[in-house]
Amino acid sequence: MAYEALQQMIDESSRIVFFGGAGVSTESGIPDFRSVDGLYHQKYDWPPEEILSHTFFVRKPEEFFRFYRDKLLPLDAKPNKAHLKLAELERAGKLIGVVTQNIDGLHQAAGSKKVFELHGSVHRNYCQKCGKFFPPEYIRDSKDPVPVCDCGGRIKPDVVLYEEGLDNDVVSGALHVISHADLLIVAGTSLTVYPAAGLVRYFKGKHLVLINRDATPMDSECDLVIHDKVGEVLGGINV
Repeated sequence: MAYEALQQMIDESSRIVFFGGAGVSTESGIPDFRSVDGLYHQKYDWPPEEILSHTFFVRKPEEFFRFYRDKLLPLDAKPNKAHLKLAELERAGKLIGVVTQNIDGLHQAAGSKKVFELHGSVHRNYCQKCGKFFPPEYIRDSKDPVPVCDCGGRIKPDVVLYEEGLDNDVVSGALHVISHADLLIVAGTSLTVYPAAGLVRYFKGKHLVLINRDATPMDSECDLVIHDKVGEVLGGINV
């Protein structure tokens, strides 16, 4: 019944927005952070929250890039059924935007054009000295513990670390599509990471749907809640 209800909501909607977190990419083999087998429950010399902070990046760049290369550069990952279905909905003119907390670029790889990457992307890397951009393969394949530019400047992934603010233009774009949506599908996120999770509060449309493996703080506020894998749910949708 839940799947049928979701199909009906999608059929009746013309301004769908998708808000997704790490659970959208787990079916592509990319680990999430907060589940039982996520990155935050694995053993490192420092907690991942500390490693992925601006302070740690500045003070211990070698350790930062060791973790970053090991855990956050899954360049062989492929879009799954969720990514592909969202791109299909966009091509059909029904989906007006994807707002994602993920940094893996899989929505674009699947063909989505209107993507707001709240936490940046591993596919953009820049020299902090001269501003030159580098592809993620440069970071992965660099023989230096800390990748550097020809000018000698340190290269930083264009991802939002702890202690850093979100990009204002990205947030504004995300707020615009969320506030104009008639259907908001929130999926694969625990809705505990702020300020990103707070953007959902700007939705004033008709239907709020939540798809997540585990319960979230917003379950009781949604019109439809499905506790299942995101790809399995969206993969069965007819466009």
